[in-house]
Amino acid sequence: MSSLSLILIYCLLIVLASMFGGWIPSRVRLTHLRMQIIMSLVAGLMLGVALLHLLPEAARRLPSHQSAAGWTLIGLLATFFLIRTFHFHVHGPAERADDTEHDHHHDDSHDHAHGHQLSWLGLAIGLSVHTLMDGVALGASVKAEPAAGTLTVSLAIFLAILLHKPLDALSITSLMAARGWPTGKQLMVNCGFAMMCPLGALLVWVGLGHFEAWQDYLLGGALAFSAGVFLCISLGDLLPEVHFHRHDRLVLSTALLAGVLIAVGLERLPGHSHGPRGAPLEHPHAQFH
Repeated sequence: MSSLSLILIYCLLIVLASMFGGWIPSRVRLTHLRMQIIMSLVAGLMLGVALLHLLPEAARRLPSHQSAAGWTLIGLLATFFLIRTFHFHVHGPAERADDTEHDHHHDDSHDHAHGHQLSWLGLAIGLSVHTLMDGVALGASVKAEPAAGTLTVSLAIFLAILLHKPLDALSITSLMAARGWPTGKQLMVNCGFAMMCPLGALLVWVGLGHFEAWQDYLLGGALAFSAGVFLCISLGDLLPEVHFHRHDRLVLSTALLAGVLIAVGLERLPGHSHGPRGAPLEHPHAQFH
């Protein structure tokens, strides 16, 4: 199977997963515990993928470990400020607008509605940019793996995105439903959101083709940047939402470890090896080291 066929299959499955996540609020009422278990599992998987798959592959392609660490830091900080600016990644069912507003004074209704509109815009923009970053990670991982080698790095990233995207889509459509948006518009917005990951993968795929001499460095930088994104999402966003819960600690901790073990299992597949790091002088960018 060609790399292009593989990435198209990955993107199709991710789009279907996003659509499914957006469809859930209209059909199924997820309990708080189920959401927390899913979030713990995804957090563990993203943490393991970042440290066991993305970083080693990035370090192999970049001229130094400092370069890998620098790109990871950039990815982490970019994601942190993205979340801080747009306040997205609020996973879970939203309260209906009429349930939250009926006790407020009539004079405050306009400002309150305006606040909801801003929260909706923040959620849509923030999650769209974040999903674009996921697409970059997926495209870079497929592009980085040799045709004759294993596909465990891209498979690990694919699984992390596949399990995470339904949560994001769920956040969008549940908020829209709570604000009284019709089902048709929810579906349209969810379709647009679902396509952001394939768009990111396509941009990487096409863009790298124009920089053949720099491709190894750009792939390494993209993978390290994605590692920072995954680390920020897992440690700074998903885990804090479940860490401070006094209830169900054993269940949530087990789900977290299960996610890490999935990443470990993928890393242990036969033939999976990141190999030694390339010599700096072999890269056209070595002069910048």
